[in-house]
Amino acid sequence: MTANDFRRLTLSFPETSESAHMGHPDFRVKNKVFATLAWPDETVAMVKLTPEQQEEFVHDSPKIFVPVKGGWGRKGATHVRLKAATKKALMPAVEAAWRNTAPRKMIERYDARDSSDS
Repeated sequence: MTANDFRRLTLSFPETSESAHMGHPDFRVKNKVFATLAWPDETVAMVKLTPEQQEEFVHDSPKIFVPVKGGWGRKGATHVRLKAATKKALMPAVEAAWRNTAPRKMIERYDARDSSDS
């Protein structure tokens, strides 16, 4: 996966916008960051998971997911090694990060839209 692939995947979620802080792109829903790109460099992204979600993704795919060092990592911030990632492996993590951040009503609309597509 490339940085642009990650960008496209992340922006595919409802009401997501790209912004920036501290010199690197971030992805927000309702102005709250749920993912970042290119920190510390273009080969890495970050998704904001819960500690329990992080544990599961790191356990299942340790070549892709790595806890961020320090306090942010203990709270669930998880690095994604883009080169090792596939859309299939990354989509659930990005969706979890989006769901962790999006307002409940938005998630309900998203779920209703998905169930009507079935």
